[in-house]
Amino acid sequence: MAADDRRSPLSQALVGHVIEEIAWAKKAFPEVKEFFFDDDTLTDDLPRVEAIAKELSKLGVTWSCNAKPNVPRKTLEVLRDNGLHLLLVGYESGNQKILHNIKKGILVDVARRFTKDCHELGIMIHGTFIMGLPGETKETIEETIRYAAEINPHTIQVSLAAPYPGTFLFNQATKNGWLDDAHAELVNDDGVQIAPLHYPHLSHTEIFDSVEQFYRRFYLRSGKIAAIVSEMIRSPQMMKRRLREGVEFLHFLRERSAAH
Repeated sequence: MAADDRRSPLSQALVGHVIEEIAWAKKAFPEVKEFFFDDDTLTDDLPRVEAIAKELSKLGVTWSCNAKPNVPRKTLEVLRDNGLHLLLVGYESGNQKILHNIKKGILVDVARRFTKDCHELGIMIHGTFIMGLPGETKETIEETIRYAAEINPHTIQVSLAAPYPGTFLFNQATKNGWLDDAHAELVNDDGVQIAPLHYPHLSHTEIFDSVEQFYRRFYLRSGKIAAIVSEMIRSPQMMKRRLREGVEFLHFLRERSAAH
């Protein structure tokens, strides 16, 4: 059965609205080279996202989107063949218990297989991870860093758990004494993200420092450095981008050092 045949009338209408907007945007902004869909649920409905991809291909659009690390290979192939360039994937942690704690609904082994499929299909991944989630320990931090190096997304973003007021995490942290007034802010005066949570076995400082450790150990591997250099040699545009990212990374490290 074709993907289009499995869609409800409402789903078909929604696909039509998406394509109409992209068609308009392509005409209104001809200088745009790629469109990004910032929708955390886009890949939840497989027939719909496949249908969107096929229609985008008819427009000649290159696109990227958010995705959960559980998209089956068959759907990934459809997306890749119809203009998909990159997936922004929220892995969060490499520890299964932590993923259960935050109700992520993802199995580590499924995410591992998904990432392998993306690599084999030539789909780039920007992987995001979060340090300091409930259940975090020195051991789980190490586990997640090793996991990230193993699955090896193209690039990564590492953040600190942020208990926004009104969320389940905030209420949980307040109830369990993981959040205190001295560290309740999410960023410092310079806009640098700080570690608001702490646990009896893991301090604010240890969680904060884990982010820099994560970045250094992921990017300063011989294989990753070689891949980046090779990428820069093949593409002058990528060389400019990587050099700019390198400067930004050094600036990021200086700001974090000053935040101590």
